[in-house]
Amino acid sequence: MVNRVEKLSLLSEMIAFASFEKDIKEIEYNFLLGVAKQLDISREDFEYLIDHPVSYTHLKSHSERIVQFHRLVLLMNIEQEEGEETSKGITKLYNFGLRMGLSHESITKVLYLMESFPNKIVPPDVLIDIFKTQYN
Repeated sequence: MVNRVEKLSLLSEMIAFASFEKDIKEIEYNFLLGVAKQLDISREDFEYLIDHPVSYTHLKSHSERIVQFHRLVLLMNIEQEEGEETSKGITKLYNFGLRMGLSHESITKVLYLMESFPNKIVPPDVLIDIFKTQYN
């Protein structure tokens, strides 16, 4: 499991993803707050991260990186519902995935398959299978 520093880094990364070139919308804020609660990060610490991001900490666990990528996919889809340009969101997501050390083949496959699912939400088991195939 990830430690507190890694949890703060994950959340800070998601805040950066949501606020890239714009303010965080209410729906994104609520989603991020929910993730903070899942990670046992207090609302006060979450609020602090919005204005004071922490340095990126690379996750050692491949499975934790996949979970974080899935969170970013969900966050991007929230943004899409709000009308953000699709290609910009996909590029952001792709770059974040590469930075996390995920394979470009897996990322590309997830982004391609995303279009075929309702609300563009790739089920966790499908996402895990995609990354397992590339990891092995």
